[in-house]
Amino acid sequence: MFRSTPKDPQLDYELVCIDLMVPQNHLLRQIAAHIDFSFILDIVRPFYSENHGRPSIDPILFFKMMFIGYLYGIRSERQLEQEVNLNIAYRWFLGLGLSQKAPDHTTISWNRRTRFKDTTVFQDIFDEIVRLAIEHRMVGGRVLITDSTHIKAKANKNKYTIQTVEHTPYEYTQELDKAVDEDREQHGKKQLERKEEVNETKQIKVSTTDPDSGYMMRKGKPEGFFYLDHRTVDHKFNIITDVHVTKGNVNDSVVYLERLQHQIQKFGFETTLEAVALDNGYFTPHICKETLEMKIYPVIAGRSTPSTSEGLSKDKFIFNEEKNVYICPKGQELTYSTTNRQGYREYTSDAKQCKNCPLLSTCTTAKNYVRKIQRHLWESFKERVARNKKSISGKKLYRLRCQTIERSFADAKELHGLRCSQLQGQANVQEKALMTAIAQNVKKIARQLAKHAS
Repeated sequence: MFRSTPKDPQLDYELVCIDLMVPQNHLLRQIAAHIDFSFILDIVRPFYSENHGRPSIDPILFFKMMFIGYLYGIRSERQLEQEVNLNIAYRWFLGLGLSQKAPDHTTISWNRRTRFKDTTVFQDIFDEIVRLAIEHRMVGGRVLITDSTHIKAKANKNKYTIQTVEHTPYEYTQELDKAVDEDREQHGKKQLERKEEVNETKQIKVSTTDPDSGYMMRKGKPEGFFYLDHRTVDHKFNIITDVHVTKGNVNDSVVYLERLQHQIQKFGFETTLEAVALDNGYFTPHICKETLEMKIYPVIAGRSTPSTSEGLSKDKFIFNEEKNVYICPKGQELTYSTTNRQGYREYTSDAKQCKNCPLLSTCTTAKNYVRKIQRHLWESFKERVARNKKSISGKKLYRLRCQTIERSFADAKELHGLRCSQLQGQANVQEKALMTAIAQNVKKIARQLAKHAS
């Protein structure tokens, strides 16, 4: 009996419609329906020539292809090209037919490393997405929550050189010097002679493979060469409003106020911003002072009192602002003696009273029996912020951190590949952090708008 050979379905020719092959509830459908990427053309127009050279890849196609990579955590451009060629939903989103090939990964790489190198293109696209969220009332601008997370640099932690670098003075040094002069004058003290500006130096580890990264040594954090992504989110829908990458050895507090002002001015938060919620890395006198003077309600986690060789910790002493004295547990007053260059008032006890005090051995180890306490000129601002954190509203605001900024970082690392950098250089890591944030924001905007449209 004759039997025909089974037909091979892989060799069949079929007439298909790509649109019918993409599920109606697919995330890329929601994004395509609610996000118009045409604004990209205006941003990139200065970097293209309409009259010279071969026709280039469509800028919108280029950015949407990169966007797919960050949205789905595809780590390399080569893999991204392969995935687009194989995935029908990706093709549909990019407007590619089944017979069309995805742009070559080398083209993607060339645009990133050459055409858009040293430009603000990625920052401008991020800003436009934030403005879109504001337009759809998904950013309230009332409560901003900031923190940083580490991104592993593409650098071997054992390959480095030891270099001596200058320690850059804080920007508020002049403001603090002026405050010191005024305080000393107020207390009848002579002005301190200003020392000649001699930049302090320190020795640091510098990676030989990625010199832009910084060697991070933080308690509870991995040790090695890292970058820090300083990120701010708006509490309303957890939309990311700012992304700023620094070396891994930069303190969180150093860049905070500059980035806060950047957002206020760029997105018009002057009339809306009411409060900020921050971790204890931001609990400095200057940040407390500046945020309070900006009429913002800062909620910042306090730091535990550091151990001291003096015995009794500072929090065991009560400050009497009216008399400008500290009062010890036994009732003795520590009076003002001077204001030092670092902006601290110094208060000292009476040795005659301390000598016979039953708490002497647990209070001070000084041979002259004198206990000293320092109080920063802006300490009162820190105390106000500490009270904010303990208040009912402060506790509610601080609890938002785990729902907002911490979740934002977790999603970025687990779903979008922010845990480590595949490229070297701060500019490349900044681009990666921005594109990751764009993917997270676009996803939230599209899902929210699709929810209301259904």
